[in-house]
Amino acid sequence: MTATPANQSGADQSGADQASPTERLIITVNAGSSSLKFGVVRMSDMVEIGRAEVEMIGTLKGPSANGRGVHLDDIGNPPEGLADHAGLTAWALGRITDIVHHLGEVVAVGHRVVHGGASFSAPVLIDDAVIEALGRLTALAPNHQPHNLSGIAATRQLWPDLPQVACFDTAFHRTQPRLAQLMPIPRELSDDGILRYGFHGLSYTHIASVLPDYAGDRADGRVIVAHLGHGASLCGMQGRRSVATTMGFTALDGLMMGKRAGSIDPGVVLHLIRDRGMSAAEVDRMLNARSGLLGVSGISADMRVLEASDDPKAEEAMALFAYRAAREAGSIAVALGGLDVLVFTAGIGRHSAQMRARIADYLAFLGAEIDPAANAAHGPVISAPDSRVLVLALDTDEEAVIARETARLVFA
Repeated sequence: MTATPANQSGADQSGADQASPTERLIITVNAGSSSLKFGVVRMSDMVEIGRAEVEMIGTLKGPSANGRGVHLDDIGNPPEGLADHAGLTAWALGRITDIVHHLGEVVAVGHRVVHGGASFSAPVLIDDAVIEALGRLTALAPNHQPHNLSGIAATRQLWPDLPQVACFDTAFHRTQPRLAQLMPIPRELSDDGILRYGFHGLSYTHIASVLPDYAGDRADGRVIVAHLGHGASLCGMQGRRSVATTMGFTALDGLMMGKRAGSIDPGVVLHLIRDRGMSAAEVDRMLNARSGLLGVSGISADMRVLEASDDPKAEEAMALFAYRAAREAGSIAVALGGLDVLVFTAGIGRHSAQMRARIADYLAFLGAEIDPAANAAHGPVISAPDSRVLVLALDTDEEAVIARETARLVFA
């Protein structure tokens, strides 16, 4: 029977039954700190037939929705007053199934879950024990984990018996050697799970899966993938497995980001609390929501806005973003023992030719040389013909990874 929200009318259900769908569909749910992304994937060929996004959750403007793909173009906007992730997830899933019920049967839902801790090294079917374990990790990803869990809860309420799968941003990095996961803190804290976990694993999983199509045998060599978006990190791969990454215990570590500071001297945190009287919550907000591109520029967290600005503070923010990314890339290259392939992906990495050129210029000593025309055309190959390092600009697709892993677990 076609999966139908519990609050959908009997008349609607009758219409779904009369449609007698034969296609099996998977819905993917990707809950961010202020957005929700949904995909509908046809299992027969694993093609995404539609995508919808609810944006600006928790803003003064209120959330708005948009669809992509012919089947979700008319998803509409949420009812006024609906402003939390759980309610918006339930609303969006209901609207999506209303739209696609005649196309097939929703047979499973896959979720992006930011933090899987040390226990989850691969996607898992969700049950009560998994939900309880993920709840204990909320403090490690406070801006994302609660929303991931609220999406799972909303899906359960709509479809209590429908299989759900959790796909973890941390899982890809569990192949890292122990030294890459350790921090120089007392051993008992490391033994208690305070480790470098890394994030953006679904994005890196996708890039690893498609890399041979663009890099051939070099895909299994020394690769740095730069996931540069509102959140940003680097991952060093060998054999298309994670060796080192810039994010650590939380998604606040590493690169300068849209609103997050990335790595800073921990003494700054102590100074702000001890000498400037800031509370832990105030420092948390500063580092997570008032720093990065927004904080340095005082203008915007959006790279497109900064690139269009002639304000010198915008230029300084972009220059610092590139400098910090290149410095971290040099660190990753040390862990790899060199560099064969450099991949740019995510919103900034895929679409900002200017930022790619800035970062690659710093990495010329490693053999990375960009072809200006190819870079302006956004690739996928953007390196010069005589560049020792192959440089690529590739799309990432976290939803495709979620759908694939959900199908594998539910129907294997």
